[in-house]
Amino acid sequence: MINTNFLLKELNKYGYNFFTGVPCSHLTSVINGVINSKKIRYIGATSEGESVGIASGAWLAGKKSVVMIQNSGLGNTINPLTSLNYPFKIPLLLIATWRGDPEIKDEPQHKLIGEKIRKILNTIKIKNDIFPKDEKNLKKILKKLNQTINRDSLPYCLIMKKDSIKQETLNQKKFLLKKRGKKIILKKNKSYPSRYEILKIIVKNLRKDFGVIATTGKTGRELFTINDNEQFFYQVGSMGCASAIGLGIALNNKKKIIVIDGDGAMLMKMGNLTTIGNNQPNNLIHILLDNNVHDSTGQQLTNASTVDFGSVAISCGYKIAYCVDDINGFNRSINESVKKKGPIFIDVKINPGSIKKLGRPTIEPNNVARRFQNFLKS
Repeated sequence: MINTNFLLKELNKYGYNFFTGVPCSHLTSVINGVINSKKIRYIGATSEGESVGIASGAWLAGKKSVVMIQNSGLGNTINPLTSLNYPFKIPLLLIATWRGDPEIKDEPQHKLIGEKIRKILNTIKIKNDIFPKDEKNLKKILKKLNQTINRDSLPYCLIMKKDSIKQETLNQKKFLLKKRGKKIILKKNKSYPSRYEILKIIVKNLRKDFGVIATTGKTGRELFTINDNEQFFYQVGSMGCASAIGLGIALNNKKKIIVIDGDGAMLMKMGNLTTIGNNQPNNLIHILLDNNVHDSTGQQLTNASTVDFGSVAISCGYKIAYCVDDINGFNRSINESVKKKGPIFIDVKINPGSIKKLGRPTIEPNNVARRFQNFLKS
């Protein structure tokens, strides 16, 4: 077995010092070691897909990231791995445990994934190896995977069998929110603005050091149509991951980060709000364009009509939540938000529908990612 500190030291040689994931009993010692380390930041995610989004955001901000999951959660990562990391060429190191290892008796729910994990990874074009149990082979594999990641700029997975790592005890502090956030209601109950109108206001208020993550669907398309900009990251897949990507960036970069979300996407990964609240990024503004429909697929209703998103955000730990439904209210909320410390949430009610001549980003996703990464470095 390998000592946790040795593993982390070797990973650090290649620049891996940002970790995120969802625990597994086979990963206990690694996660405990990461949490105990003063040189590594660990973000506990609510889902495996969220952790991929966080790690991808961290990469955009210049960090090399490790995502740690149980292989039964691999299914939750397939959407972002195939529709975010693959088209945008965003690399990360994935450590997945091998529950259901055919050589070891395990719980019945792990049998199928245990048999198929390598076939699944190969199918989605993720190179993979078995995590070694000795230091010499670990060094060899880390050198190999680092060369492969640098060449391909794609995720690489190490599959960890039971008892690969020596036991590590946990020294962990609890997060306690000292003060409950404030909800500010600025509703006029009149006609709602359009998405296009709200995006134009965001662009108008954009400073040179603000980065914007635009959720999948018509939001990115409208933003591109208004004014293509190196400050924009157009998320064309991985629905629900916009806020996770934004969090990964905000924790690793001093620029103000604006996440433009949709109600359908937010409902898909609402646990992201708890991760944001728990980590308190003071440079994050999270804007929800709330029209109660899946607009880009034919305006089928979402479940948003039953949700008080502002109260949810405050309960999750956001410092301020604005609830607005007109242009004036949104103008006030965005003007105040850029001057205050976050995380700040703005729920703006908008009408369904889009402009008639709606373009699409013409720059390739991998170029969007590198252009945005260069902007964050500047």
